[in-house]
Amino acid sequence: MAAASSTSTGRGHGGIGGLTLAALGIVYGDIGTSPLYSIRETFAEHHNIPVEPASVLGVLSLIFWALLIIITGKYVFVVMRAHNEGEGGILALTALVAPSDEARRRRRQLVFAGIVGAALLYGDAAITPSISVLAAVEGLQVAAPGLARFVIPIAAAILIGLFSIQRRGTAVVGRVFGPLMAVWFAVMAVLGAVHLFGNPAVLASLNPLYGIEFFGAYPWRAFVALGSVVLVVTGGEALYADMGHFGIRPIRIGWLGIVYPALILNYLGQGALLLGEPEAVESPFFLLAPEWALIPLVILATIATIVASQALISGVFSLTNQAIQLGFIPRLEVRHTSADVHGQIYLPAVNWALLIACVGLVFGFRSSANLAAAYGLAVTATMLLTTLLLAVHAREHWKWSWWRIGPLLGLFFVVELAFFASNVLKVPTGGWFTLALAGLATFVMTTWIAGRRYLALKIKRGRQPLKALIASLTKSKVPRTQGTAVYLFGTPGAVPPAFVANLRHNHSLHESVVFLAVKISRTPRVHRARREEIEHLGSRFYQVILNYGFTEEPDVPAALDHLIAEVAFNPLDTTYFLAKERVVGRKGVGLHGVREHLFNFMHRNTRSAADYFQLPTDRVVVIGVTVEI
Repeated sequence: MAAASSTSTGRGHGGIGGLTLAALGIVYGDIGTSPLYSIRETFAEHHNIPVEPASVLGVLSLIFWALLIIITGKYVFVVMRAHNEGEGGILALTALVAPSDEARRRRRQLVFAGIVGAALLYGDAAITPSISVLAAVEGLQVAAPGLARFVIPIAAAILIGLFSIQRRGTAVVGRVFGPLMAVWFAVMAVLGAVHLFGNPAVLASLNPLYGIEFFGAYPWRAFVALGSVVLVVTGGEALYADMGHFGIRPIRIGWLGIVYPALILNYLGQGALLLGEPEAVESPFFLLAPEWALIPLVILATIATIVASQALISGVFSLTNQAIQLGFIPRLEVRHTSADVHGQIYLPAVNWALLIACVGLVFGFRSSANLAAAYGLAVTATMLLTTLLLAVHAREHWKWSWWRIGPLLGLFFVVELAFFASNVLKVPTGGWFTLALAGLATFVMTTWIAGRRYLALKIKRGRQPLKALIASLTKSKVPRTQGTAVYLFGTPGAVPPAFVANLRHNHSLHESVVFLAVKISRTPRVHRARREEIEHLGSRFYQVILNYGFTEEPDVPAALDHLIAEVAFNPLDTTYFLAKERVVGRKGVGLHGVREHLFNFMHRNTRSAADYFQLPTDRVVVIGVTVEI
């Protein structure tokens, strides 16, 4: 459990306390700013729910039990146990339940479920920063209605600033945002507690019967309102995805000791306010504060929503890096932003794509109320897929009986299915956007996977075994030149295309020849002792396999340095040979139409293998190979 150990030791953060504080600034921003708009949207005019004691207590009951069941019960105590050596997120869970030795058909079904869940998170990641920042800046309209025209430009400027600092890494961001979020949760708790003490009758809402009675009184309206109640649990998947940044223990401490109590106090305080002043429903969060504190609260809320955006951004960075290593998307540039703490990364292409999407949403939807109509569908669908994958993992890895899986995960599934069904109603009013974005991401990933599969099959077809070729070359006494040649090819035991092309053109071989395959396992990290595998093929030919986890970046020269004694080569006199496939379509075979063009585009623009494997650029030879698929 390398990630957990690397983070739980607190290196660079001052121990568990420092990690917990930093986690407040990374993990809990999304769910921690939900009080800004959740209750307001639940009682929105189009829901037609009267602001009366029975409905207020009913909504609060639904909120309390949703947080308890989904976030505390499911994510904090169950899902976070399903970590992949310290790494979390739906793709890490997919790697756990779909190992490479599973039956092909079943594996593809589970992998597809994981891909769809990951794609839905991209849709969620585009909306979360937009709605959070807009909701906070809209507080200006409460404090000073004349400033309403500045809300959209200010929100866009804040988003641009937020995405501009991502290159500094989550370690720096966490140190800055952690203390600010601690202040935010303290202020939320105090504001809620003041109104709660003024009207403690609202504590009755903790009784689940009030939620049931709410459904009995307004069956259809309550069902529709679930689409807004679910806003209180957005951020659960980000919590799971960000687990690799800080470890399980700091995240649990932060939730149980700080975040959860502050959220409950604030929601109860908003309910108490509405019981006494139903007209406050237009902005129950900001109206918790006295008039003199409105502007400071708007400023603090804006800062907190910047942090809320961070939770999804860093989660998407982790998600994308896992997708690259698992072969679900093309190679992108990944920058590691901390030398001390594993898992803290920055992906420029993803960062700027998210910025464009977020600013476009701000100008397109123009208010947090409009964005709320699009928010929730992706979250609930991803939650359902996580529960499905979790059931498979619990059965196969934890060896739980169906009698144990059924009641517990069945409860999660039923609650999430109700939220999902309610959010389906949002499709015409904005939910279509997240579905379209998720559909596009799924299309891109499945196209890349299918194209790589066809490409690998075509390359493998007709290749003679490596040992047979070496035997024939040894007999024919091909001239050998000084130095070492390293041929990178993903299939051990097969002849690399670059080797054949080089031999055909130069009619000679290097003194030492290494056939190198890099394998990415379905575990986050591979122990150093299992990194290299070497087989002596005779006549100074070697087959080397380098094993890496899906959160590690391969460093081929560094790994080969450990084999100098066995291979007996000089790193300064080594040439690396790579094949660059030129893919051409063949009618009736492989990909067709748009998918063929999309795959070709991605294949041409993927990060170079030399860069990905960290090869010295002055000693790399790239040989073009044409492949029909």
